[in-house]
Amino acid sequence: MSLAPKDRRLLRLSTAIVLGQWAEVRALRRAAPPGEPDRAWRECALQTHLFAGFPRLVQAFGVLEEEGGLGRPEPEELEGPAPAPERGDRLFGRIYGEDAARVSGMLAGHHGDFAAWIREHAYARVLARPGLGADRRELLACAALAALGQERQLASHARGAVRCGARPEELTAALDAVAELVEPARLEEARRIVGRFGGR
Repeated sequence: MSLAPKDRRLLRLSTAIVLGQWAEVRALRRAAPPGEPDRAWRECALQTHLFAGFPRLVQAFGVLEEEGGLGRPEPEELEGPAPAPERGDRLFGRIYGEDAARVSGMLAGHHGDFAAWIREHAYARVLARPGLGADRRELLACAALAALGQERQLASHARGAVRCGARPEELTAALDAVAELVEPARLEEARRIVGRFGGR
């Protein structure tokens, strides 16, 4: 089963931003069909800072603005104060399943503030935002992690994508969508990991 064309565009946009492939970002924006960019594009772009940092996202917004931007956010997109951490906790539990407590403990063992940042920012503020389904966000995460060669995190998010409702074949299709953007050795390893950890 293949992904919808819009899903493929978002996967390519996310991966190109994470890798700093600005020609691809420009090409995607120029080729956006009527009705896009929309909120899903904005959510996709916002999410990339979790994988590539704020400087890369600042650059991406600049490149996209030169090509027409991503459109003005609707008032409901602007959340204001940080949402309650429980919103992120629910998603964290859904993604990590029976391993959620262990993963949370491991993060806290590194540094208490780091664990709080993951809980309150990465999950509550970013990944649990409305505007893009958890299954689509997890596919974007998998493509970004594959492109960056983050194998351990890819395994976790491949399982998380399926737990959030993505079909295993969509994980394979997500890698296919970004194949030419990713180093061949990383792509091959990502395919192996998704094949092993992305089943039900």
